[in-house]
Amino acid sequence: MFKLRLSHVPPFAPSAGASTPVGRRALGASAFAAAWSGARSWRPEVSGEGLLVGLGLYFALACNTPFWRALLASRGGEGGGLFYVLALGVALAALNVALLAPLLNRWTTKPLLGGLILVAAVSSYYAGHFGVYFDPSMLRNVLRTDLAEARELLTPGFFLQVSALALPPLVFLARARVRRRPLRRALAIRAAAAVLALLVAVAALGSVFKDFSGQMRNHKELRYLITPAAPLWSLARVLSRDAQAANQPRRPVGADARLGASWAAAKKPTLFVIVVGETARAANWGLDRGAGQSPAHDTTPELARRAVINFPDVTSCGTNTEVSVPCMFSLQGRRNYDEDAIRGSESLLDVLRHAGLRVVWNDNQSGCKGVCAGVESLRPDPAALPALCDGERCLDEALLESSRALLRDPQGNLVLVLHQLGNHGPAYFRRYPEAFRRFTPTCDDEDLSKCTREQVVNSYDNALSYTDHVLARGIDLLKELEPRYDAALLYVSDHGESLGENGLYLHGLPYSIAPAEQTRVPMLMWLSSGFAARNRVDAACLRGQAARPASHDNLFHTVLGLLDVRTAVRDDALDLTAPCRS
Repeated sequence: MFKLRLSHVPPFAPSAGASTPVGRRALGASAFAAAWSGARSWRPEVSGEGLLVGLGLYFALACNTPFWRALLASRGGEGGGLFYVLALGVALAALNVALLAPLLNRWTTKPLLGGLILVAAVSSYYAGHFGVYFDPSMLRNVLRTDLAEARELLTPGFFLQVSALALPPLVFLARARVRRRPLRRALAIRAAAAVLALLVAVAALGSVFKDFSGQMRNHKELRYLITPAAPLWSLARVLSRDAQAANQPRRPVGADARLGASWAAAKKPTLFVIVVGETARAANWGLDRGAGQSPAHDTTPELARRAVINFPDVTSCGTNTEVSVPCMFSLQGRRNYDEDAIRGSESLLDVLRHAGLRVVWNDNQSGCKGVCAGVESLRPDPAALPALCDGERCLDEALLESSRALLRDPQGNLVLVLHQLGNHGPAYFRRYPEAFRRFTPTCDDEDLSKCTREQVVNSYDNALSYTDHVLARGIDLLKELEPRYDAALLYVSDHGESLGENGLYLHGLPYSIAPAEQTRVPMLMWLSSGFAARNRVDAACLRGQAARPASHDNLFHTVLGLLDVRTAVRDDALDLTAPCRS
């Protein structure tokens, strides 16, 4: 397959003066020049099929270490491990050859294979470093991220490890000369290679099919670790779904919505604030002490001094923002989860608008994930808030400051959604000001591998205590506005976070295998006395109800119930406040 053509380099005969210092330097320089000349003239000739076989083995063996680890871990103590791994390795390499052979020609070979090498190396890094599974929701996260968020993940360690994995095959690919053949012969050989590789893959899989099929049924998520196939397949799926959705109008939800009887007797307009938290997990939420959680730090001292109603047992709809935010504002929720239906339908915010309420989305994150389409939207302006912004990112207090003009307008009813930056990792240390560096030592680096787990947890808890401060300030601001508004605030995080438990960091695992740290989230309410009286909510009763299990599925119907919005899609059985309203 390989035929090396190297230029002849004559042997170097040292002169009599080579033993002197000057002679030794000259000898070294000559040796370096000879080596450099040989390297520059190194141009191996290789057939396209040979190149495919080599890269198929490279993908299967070098780039899929996270897949093999997860595969063996999920296999447990079953025997036959070596033959099982060898058979799957052969099948994986052969499938790479079979799938890529029809796509190669004299123009596409090097660009296509070079791109696949980079995809495989990057995917392998994130799968091994953070436990990332490249399912469609994760690829949607990748596509929807912003530059500031992406930059935090591009650490020196990332470039070092990706370079070590990708540079050797890329250099070989760049220097190699792909053997050219007449078109008909090339097509015939390529087709034969694809068929032969497919037969090898079928034979290898067939030898372990019983074990493999059973493992894939029980651990479907493993396929999202196979690189470069998984990220490319998921990317294609996301792009095709988005293209279909772009050509279809969103299905109406709650078009019959109207304001209930309590609005007719209202003496003041209503101000209802929904705070969508980011990456806050219940395991570290201070208010959940004594409710099955045991946070190491008191992360909510300020909220503990406010009359909030805390919900200690709340489950998220997903493990990443792209899934959870659209889901929590949808009618379907987790119980009837259908991604296409959720993204193709109107949200809770549209129902509120159908009822005649003004809705504003204020975003300090990478967007509303489609939830606020058609809704009045704004973002904190870094130039207007230099004390809270660094030019790219703003601290979450900027959400309150940038909303002041809205909050001081008493002319109408307002539902304001504040989308936090919250505890978004891995740069937890950037999510809070220096005054909130309470728990030390901290991890002051985007590369979590450079920090101890204690440092990571301390930085995370500092960011969580800053969220406590932001929410407390928001409640205080609403208290100031009580003479003009009947006000309320509801806070819930979109998903949780892993902080080293079982070797996992960050979030985004497939929901079926996600640990509780990624799916259990904090939630609370605060109601002004005027709001509670007008809507006949018994706060003492609600505190008792709050101890019961809840989920993101309750948000849609609870908000409609609290705001007394009547519609056929409202389900009082999912309204957390319904048992406590007379």
